[in-house]
Amino acid sequence: MTDATFISASESIRREGRLLERRLFATLFEGAAPTGVIDALRGYQNPDGGFAHALEPDKLCPASLPIDVEVACQALVDAGTTDEQMVQQACDWLQSVAAPDGAVALSFPIMEQYPRAEHWSEWTYTPGLNPTAGLAGRLHRLGVDHPWLTTATAWCWSALEADWPAEAHALFEVLIFLEHVPDRARAEALAVRVGELLPRLSHYRADPTDPAYGITPLHLAPTPDSPWRRLFTDDLIEGHLERLRRDQQPDGGWAITWQPPSTASTLAFRAIETLRAIRVLTAYRN
Repeated sequence: MTDATFISASESIRREGRLLERRLFATLFEGAAPTGVIDALRGYQNPDGGFAHALEPDKLCPASLPIDVEVACQALVDAGTTDEQMVQQACDWLQSVAAPDGAVALSFPIMEQYPRAEHWSEWTYTPGLNPTAGLAGRLHRLGVDHPWLTTATAWCWSALEADWPAEAHALFEVLIFLEHVPDRARAEALAVRVGELLPRLSHYRADPTDPAYGITPLHLAPTPDSPWRRLFTDDLIEGHLERLRRDQQPDGGWAITWQPPSTASTLAFRAIETLRAIRVLTAYRN
């Protein structure tokens, strides 16, 4: 990644990004204290302990939703920090809305009262590995100890031993779980199946020339030291890195390939994608 690429991307984030992405950028690239990220997240946490208020910008819902808790946890992971009270309250809320077996859904019907992207519909109300596995993996990464996490982890093991997801977003969540769950022997035994499953997944975009929306190898292996980097050839990774470099827009940011519910959501997602892009390019020294 050239200096010009980085400078124009950083200007785009500062110009159009939310406070959260600006705080994350400052922590990741400018040496700012990660407490700024925690402070930014506080505005999204509801009194019930969950997160809301379009933290995930595809639905502008003020009610707590599991997907927003997941985004909050990912921000803490990215910043290399945590806040015990914030996270424990979020886990208490997850426990209150989970199925008896610990699984949670991405969202709830209450979001239909507010603007949302068209693809956020009834399918997001069913508890599943997306987001339960991703939430559990991120919470393990944060060193959390909570009864809901124990129950959810047991459910994830059972679900994976019964069947694997057929969709790339769900597998993305599973890989986060397998990367961070404490039982390493069990995780590594299951991980051997990942390579054979990838080509059959819906929304998996292996071809770097494909302009369609999807999960790419760089989503699954965002750094060279990712445990999932081994799934992809050097040529495939380089092809996607080249595509990522080429996709930078004249304003310095990266475009998105779906339709959010508002202009504000579009700007938020562009900053999210721009921050992701420069993190990947920096990690791969491109």
